[in-house]
Amino acid sequence: MKLINLEKIKNRIKTYFSNPANCMLVFFFIAFLGLSIYPITAMIKEMFIVHAGIEKTLISAKKGTFTLYHIQKLFAPGEWSVTSFYIPFKNSFLLGFFGASLAIIFGGVTAWLMTRSNLKYKKLIGTLFMFPYLMPAWTLAQFWIYLFQNTNVMSGNKGIVQSLFGLCMPQWFVYGLFPCVIVNSLHFAPFAYILIGGILQNMDATLEESAQILRANRLRIVRKVTLPIVMPALLSTFLLVFSSGFASYAVPVFLGGAVRFYTLASKMKAMINAGYMGQAYIIAAVMIICGIIILMINQKYTNKRRSFTTVTGKSGQVSLVDLKKANRPISIAMIILTVCFSVVPLIVFALQTIQRVPGDYSISNWTLDFWIGKDLDAYKMGMVGGILVGKDFLMALFRLVLLSIACSVFAGTAGLFIGYSVVRNRRTRLSKMVEAMSFFPYLIPTIAFSAIYLALASTKTFSFLYNSFLLLVIVGGVKYLPFASRGCINSMLQVSAEIEEAAILMKVPWYKRIFRILVPIQKTSIFSGYLLPIVSAMREVDLFALIVSNSSYMLTTMLLAFNQTGYDQYASAITLLIIVIVLVINQVSSKLTGASISQSVGSYNKQ
Repeated sequence: MKLINLEKIKNRIKTYFSNPANCMLVFFFIAFLGLSIYPITAMIKEMFIVHAGIEKTLISAKKGTFTLYHIQKLFAPGEWSVTSFYIPFKNSFLLGFFGASLAIIFGGVTAWLMTRSNLKYKKLIGTLFMFPYLMPAWTLAQFWIYLFQNTNVMSGNKGIVQSLFGLCMPQWFVYGLFPCVIVNSLHFAPFAYILIGGILQNMDATLEESAQILRANRLRIVRKVTLPIVMPALLSTFLLVFSSGFASYAVPVFLGGAVRFYTLASKMKAMINAGYMGQAYIIAAVMIICGIIILMINQKYTNKRRSFTTVTGKSGQVSLVDLKKANRPISIAMIILTVCFSVVPLIVFALQTIQRVPGDYSISNWTLDFWIGKDLDAYKMGMVGGILVGKDFLMALFRLVLLSIACSVFAGTAGLFIGYSVVRNRRTRLSKMVEAMSFFPYLIPTIAFSAIYLALASTKTFSFLYNSFLLLVIVGGVKYLPFASRGCINSMLQVSAEIEEAAILMKVPWYKRIFRILVPIQKTSIFSGYLLPIVSAMREVDLFALIVSNSSYMLTTMLLAFNQTGYDQYASAITLLIIVIVLVINQVSSKLTGASISQSVGSYNKQ
């Protein structure tokens, strides 16, 4: 009897693994245990042991000894905990809260004007408004410094405002919380514009017209009708932008480093540099917990059984509010505002790269030495000459491009196979687990995610990963996987299994079924899964800053080094180059996939 049962089990296992989709599902389940769960356990372990260096000296214990010193030191009342945790936590919270609030105001007002009014020049405004989101957030931070720095604060270099108008802005305006909030809100305002605009665009105007018949004024209609309908989008936008601002690293480094303005992310990096590894990993754990809580709140609210229906089976219409005489002034003001934070930064970065002396905008001060010069000594890392002729720069650019491609192949290919295996086993428990695990990296703040893998690479077992290119590929690929896998799952759900079944009857191998049948049918969505990681990796600072020890190794980390050592011309040149590459990649992806974010809201009413 036992032999019969064993034979049945053996046959069931054999039958199960004869299906390629099942094999993929099991493989990715095991892979995610190793790529997500195990690194977190390694980080938790690092929170409670003594590390070499200053920790070993302070605690007077052997390396690897269990200790509660890090938690007690970081959270116990005292000056150390206030400066190392509580103040950075407060700064992170304020940055996230006010940045999200302003982003919703900027993006929401723009979305309403684009979708519910007869605003002029919508196509131009929509395209320009998306630029700050396509550009890395730290480029706006850099632009802010070049715009408002002056001889009365920090570096002493003249900014554009002082050079042209003689105005010297106070230090709190140039560095610290205020500029960080403004830059973050400008960067994420297009994100709010997309989410809120999509809801407003599909909303039936009869809802508002019914309120008008009841003699409600415009302000009351917006407060009682429009806002409740877009509330899910508002809350989702607020929580997602708050989460991004809370975990922001690059913007506080650019705009806060000079005045010792620390957020949790920048403080964690500073602690790692100083050798306080245990406390740094505790901060990373706090950021992870906060990120998960924020997204759980978002999920709980949007899953409530409340009706936010804006599209029904009844005929609907969109009636635009007539702005009357205010139309042209508002349109011109919107164009000027969007140009100031989309086109002007590119011009400023270009001018900054050709100035021999920063702050002097006269033609006699122009030079191309920082691009093609051969006798300039850049900084102590060893780069000599202009960036286009310096070997260090060209190698850093090559590594960044290679890393972007590697992350794209990793995330895109894994996402394709995850989408295929999950959809083909849609109703199984293992399928649901793999789908949830593939989304898990999105819940973790970026710099905290890299801290997890830094802790893993610091262990004896995985020491071969420390400071290696392979570690960068793994971290980038896993972090960008949620976007690729989610897109592929949605695209595979649209393809009927009958198409593949016909090929199975013809005994077509599984890999040919995927690449000859499924991929061509959904090539737009699948191709996007490869292109998004390229764009993200090309402009990424937060994810790689923690695990790259040599600042000249990669273009984005080299940029941070130039900025911190005062070589504004080199930093501007690299920034301009990265922006151009990102915009070109985005434009190519739009042409190849047929999707254009800038035309998704309000473009139906071309004016």
